[in-house]
Amino acid sequence: MQGIARKVVQAVLYEAVGVVFVAPVLAMVYGQGMAYSTALSLVISAVALSWNMLFNLGFERWEARQASRTRTLRRRLLHSLGFEGGLTLILVPLIAAWLNIDWLTALATDVALFVFFFFYALGFQWVFDRVFDVPESAREIAQPHAVGKCP
Repeated sequence: MQGIARKVVQAVLYEAVGVVFVAPVLAMVYGQGMAYSTALSLVISAVALSWNMLFNLGFERWEARQASRTRTLRRRLLHSLGFEGGLTLILVPLIAAWLNIDWLTALATDVALFVFFFFYALGFQWVFDRVFDVPESAREIAQPHAVGKCP
């Protein structure tokens, strides 16, 4: 699976599983109930889904220009850190306003979410690539053999 279909399936699955994990934890920590926490999780998910699509578009464009296009552990860590770091900058004000908490508490909440989602993103992407194969941007370009030379 490649192109836009891959991006949509990847992003929707990632966010759906994320909501399943986050909503009960927010309900428990902030005592707001599952409906309130699920609504917040869905808003966070919508923001994250939009960021996911934008970030992956840019990341894959960058990746396609690299000399080596293999998705190494280093590249996967860079991907996860870039995605979650950018999302943190977006979500702290949202969490603070939604839960009516100060920005430091919102940052602490987001850091906890970051730690979870950092490892979740790393594992999810690895499994997703194993199931659906890596995108074109992560495939090595075949090098033509020189005429008359043995490989």
